[in-house]
Amino acid sequence: MEKGKITSTQMLLLLYPAIVATAILLVPGVTAQHAEQDMWLSPFWASLIGFLTVHLSVQLHGLYPKKTPIEYSVEILGWFFGKLVGLLFLLFYFHVTSIIIREYGEFVVGNFLFHTPIQFVMGTMVFVCAVAVRSGVEVLGRLAQILVPVVIVLLVIIVLLLLPDIDPETMLPMFENGLWPSIMGAATPQSWFSECFLMAFLLPHVIDEDHGRKWGNIGVIAVMLTLFFTNLVTLFVFGNTTGQFVYPVMSVVRYISIADFLEHVEAVVMALWVVGVFLKICVFYYVSVSAMALWLGLSQYKPLVFAAGCMLWLCSIWSARDLIEMTHFLGTSGSFYLTSVQTVIPFILLVIAKWRKRAASSSTAASNGQEK
Repeated sequence: MEKGKITSTQMLLLLYPAIVATAILLVPGVTAQHAEQDMWLSPFWASLIGFLTVHLSVQLHGLYPKKTPIEYSVEILGWFFGKLVGLLFLLFYFHVTSIIIREYGEFVVGNFLFHTPIQFVMGTMVFVCAVAVRSGVEVLGRLAQILVPVVIVLLVIIVLLLLPDIDPETMLPMFENGLWPSIMGAATPQSWFSECFLMAFLLPHVIDEDHGRKWGNIGVIAVMLTLFFTNLVTLFVFGNTTGQFVYPVMSVVRYISIADFLEHVEAVVMALWVVGVFLKICVFYYVSVSAMALWLGLSQYKPLVFAAGCMLWLCSIWSARDLIEMTHFLGTSGSFYLTSVQTVIPFILLVIAKWRKRAASSSTAASNGQEK
């Protein structure tokens, strides 16, 4: 189905924006509502789900190399239940992709293009992503290799420009109510870390797959540090009022003013975020259409790309009535929804797969013993 190949480094560069792009905007505000001045610690707790998900993805890939979750679900659970789980993955990623597209549309229209119909904003992004996805995973890997380093460098520069406005005393008092608030603050970001399961769909296309675990874990660390510094900077500027902002990062950037000359850099942040969310939508879009083709037993996914894009565009319009409803979903039940499908179900699949492998080995050994 997919002839293109990527390296494990390119896999990392695809995973990083696929997790960070939307998390960097919404996570600081949602985390601050629970953790307050301890919000900087929450990404460390949340990253544990990321490391677990990477471990599950690599273990399943080791048992069923060159196969995606859609394929090895059938081998583990049998045709009927395997197809059912595959359909669950398919519908899940289709739904999540439409939510990401809606997040993009809400942010752009709510902060910059106030009079542009959100349907048009989302439709143009879906079309551009469809062209990239149809080009294959190798093209996506090369795009990430070019764009992600530029985004990271510019983000570091923006953090440095904020140094005159930070006040470290806003962190105090630390652990006023113990560790529990910071653990509660990790409930939402841990769902973003569960998106590391995307690597299960990318590993079959990785050339140096033996390095998959290493680069997957490095990706989790990179996301954790990004969210840590994002939470820290917003806390240093806004203090306990961070939870009152929907997009704290965008509000923080508006504080940048160097010698009354370097101001209004939020347009730069907007450009960086559009690049990041473009890569994120592309990864989820690719996983959705390739999963659909595999589930339907097709030999190619490319004929489905534009038709699936139209469906994603419609689904993104229906996914939420407004920004408030979408943010509430992501900060409450959405966290458990994402983690259940991307971490809990793979854990169950791995347990059953190992049990079946052990049972098969025992029966083979017993039959060999009888022959002797």
